[in-house]
Parts: sequence; structure tokens; C-alpha cells
Amino acid sequence: MNAYKLLIIFFLCFISCEDNFQEIKNINNYGNFPIGVAQNIKLIYTDSAKVKAILTSPINYDYTNESFPYSEFPDGIKITFFDKKNQETIVTANYAIIYNKTHIVDLVGNVIINTYDGSILKTSQLYWDPEQEWLFTEKKFTFKSVDYDIVATRLDANRSFTIFNTGELDGQVVVEDNENKANEN
Repeated sequence: MNAYKLLIIFFLCFISCEDNFQEIKNINNYGNFPIGVAQNIKLIYTDSAKVKAILTSPINYDYTNESFPYSEFPDGIKITFFDKKNQETIVTANYAIIYNKTHIVDLVGNVIINTYDGSILKTSQLYWDPEQEWLFTEKKFTFKSVDYDIVATRLDANRSFTIFNTGELDGQVVVEDNENKANEN
């Protein structure tokens, strides 16, 4: 009977030591900590002395020390883009992450794009490729402009919304009748 109790106590100690070892490994895992933290940031991107974009956020965590480096904006982000005519397009989201290797921006939570011409896109998540100036999502979105009033799932579009592909949609789209225009000439 004493050997049985001793075996149970040894087994419990062994399990307890294993759990502590895992906790110690987690404490010493430096890869989970940002290399830098910035609060109340305002980044101004310029090209040839012209302001192209202004990014503001309450906080930014810099994880460029990771094997797949990224920057995180856990309390939201606002980016104001300026075109060649200095017209503003404003992008806001509750959360954002920028992947440094791919340059893909993942915007999450109450994502809104307000363009200079009054067009508005709203969705819960949107990916943006700034190098290709391309937007895409598999989530439900709404898009309203002079010519569109769309609710759909899946968006694949360029930044100016001149190329616009969706999945199933529900809404109104203004379509020009090219045949009648040809007959008028």
C-alpha cells in the first residue's frame, strides 16, 4: 500500500513539473514580444515632396523581429490617401495588421472607405495590396456611389473601383445601353 501511495505522489510531482516546464518555456519565448511600441502615431508618406498618405493610430506594435515580420494596430487605424489632384480618400478600421514581406494590409472590424467622390465601401474585413492598388474580401460588403448601390459577398476591385468583381450581389447597378448610343449617332 505504501508503494502505491509513493507511486501516486511521484506521478503527481512529475505532471506538476511538466506543467511548470512549459510555463518557463513560454516565459522565455522572446519572439512573442514586439520590438517596438509607438503610441498616438502619425506617419506621413511622401513621394517627390508631395504627401501621398497620412496614417494615424492610437498604438502600433512592431513585430519585425518575427520570422514573418508584421506591424499591428490593435486599437484601429485611419489612413488618408491623396491623389494627383490632392483629393482625399479616407480608410478606417477597428484593427489592422501590415505584413512586411508581402506588403498586404489586413483591415478588420468596421472597415469603411470614403472616396473623394462620395462613394462609400463598408465591410467587416478587407485586404489591401498597396503595390497593386488592389482590394479584396470574401466577407459581405456594401458599396454605394452615384452608379452603384450594392450588397454582396466577395469583392475583388482596384483602388478606384473602375474594375469591380463580386460574388452574388443584391442591389442596383446603372448600366449604359451601348446599342442605343450607337443608333443615335
